[in-house]
Amino acid sequence: MSADTPRRIIVLRHAKADWPNGVDDHERPLADRGRNQAPDAGRWLADSGINPDFVLCSTALRTRETWKLAAHELPKRTRKTVYEERIYEASPGEIIAVLHETPEEYVDVVLVGHNPGVLGLTQVLAGDAGDPDALDRLRLGGFPTAAIAVLSFGGSWKDVEPGVAELVSYHTPQD
Repeated sequence: MSADTPRRIIVLRHAKADWPNGVDDHERPLADRGRNQAPDAGRWLADSGINPDFVLCSTALRTRETWKLAAHELPKRTRKTVYEERIYEASPGEIIAVLHETPEEYVDVVLVGHNPGVLGLTQVLAGDAGDPDALDRLRLGGFPTAAIAVLSFGGSWKDVEPGVAELVSYHTPQD
């Protein structure tokens, strides 16, 4: 695969989580609303023609549940899913370091994570580049639960750095 192959990073924030008493933050499950949002996110991906070949997912329960429900809506299974503890509570720079480790054979990568990291990552990678409407909605609305940002860039995964991408589309749930 050429280093100039267009690649996409599909950033998905976990769906709405519950706050049960006595449960560690890492082990928080999805709320009922989140169990509805996650399949909707998967349907949006499928309807948009996005069927990722590689997934990087935080190890937190709410992100794993989100991906499981979203992935069920895709027309085919992803080639590989990696549950990565470094994504939990990660800064944009820490997420970029994880993305640098993505094998070059993969083109479309879903990253399932948490705020503020996913918002910061999207803003840092795209800056002001991309679809003006999507950029405005991101600036005004932030990155709510089950939101999806699709970023496109050319080059190697090792080339991911601030300003390298453009925001192609941005989806927020309709709940």
